[in-house]
Amino acid sequence: MTHLALEVRDLAVTFGTERGPLRVLDGISFSIPAGRTVALVGESGCGKSVASLAVMGLLPPSATVEGTIRLEGREIAELPPEERRKLRGADLAMIFQEPMTSLNPAFTAGDQVAEALRLHQGLDRAKAHEAAVAMLEAVRIPEAARRARQYPHQLSGGMRQRVMIAMALACRPRVLIADEPTTALDVTVQAQILALLDELRAGTGTSVLLITHDLGVVADHADEVVVMYAGRVAEIGPAAQVLATPQHPYTVGLLGAAPRLDGPRGTRLATVEGTVPDLANPPEGCRFKSRCPFRIAVCDTKPPLYDVGPGHRAACHRAPLEQILEAA
Repeated sequence: MTHLALEVRDLAVTFGTERGPLRVLDGISFSIPAGRTVALVGESGCGKSVASLAVMGLLPPSATVEGTIRLEGREIAELPPEERRKLRGADLAMIFQEPMTSLNPAFTAGDQVAEALRLHQGLDRAKAHEAAVAMLEAVRIPEAARRARQYPHQLSGGMRQRVMIAMALACRPRVLIADEPTTALDVTVQAQILALLDELRAGTGTSVLLITHDLGVVADHADEVVVMYAGRVAEIGPAAQVLATPQHPYTVGLLGAAPRLDGPRGTRLATVEGTVPDLANPPEGCRFKSRCPFRIAVCDTKPPLYDVGPGHRAACHRAPLEQILEAA
């Protein structure tokens, strides 16, 4: 039986707003086997980052969280705040989207990496600093001892992101959440950062939840993929299988909108027509139905996740889609 590092079941998150309850996650489920990378994919606003913050226990008090979150088999959703704090940085860590706003400008890079080692491993200041420099070297920061004495504004964007990775991995967590870890980086640095995450995952056995909107990143770095739409799971399965034979119209649309190098120059990119539904007043049934070219009457009822292949499921009443895609 596969050992699961993280298991999320029926996770729902509701925010209290002036317009009333806003249910931004509506019962999503996924799991990450030990040592594997699972990608959360979807357009902005689908709930990817909210899901990661719910797992970390970092949502504001206005959020109501329901469902089950198990870390190494241990239920953590209902733990007291103090117990959740002990987990963060030790067994469960996160790389945030923008390191310049996530790093503390008043402390050096070395001090920020060393803090986790002092808090979770009880190292004294000297040993924590030594371990922090070693961690900066591990994430390929040149002249690590000198860089450890510098402040975030003195580092390039790529180096700041590497400092964030060093902080997250300093205590060798069981699960690492990487929320758009290459935002605002050029493609060369992006490739270096993603390759570094793969290398460190292989070396430490850490499981990775990779949040991204880039299907190319999913193809190159993820073992499994969870496609989200409007707070629900649209499709889930092995990354290679989902990308090769998508079984939800939304996934088909996402793949169709990806730029291609083999097309004629000047070709306009395809789009997924329509707009995302208002989650304060979501539609009945399938939430993608107003944008779906394959809509039928049964789409007015909520689709379950149908089995469409080994480990592959899609929340579409018409899945598998091969026949209607061929007809289209």
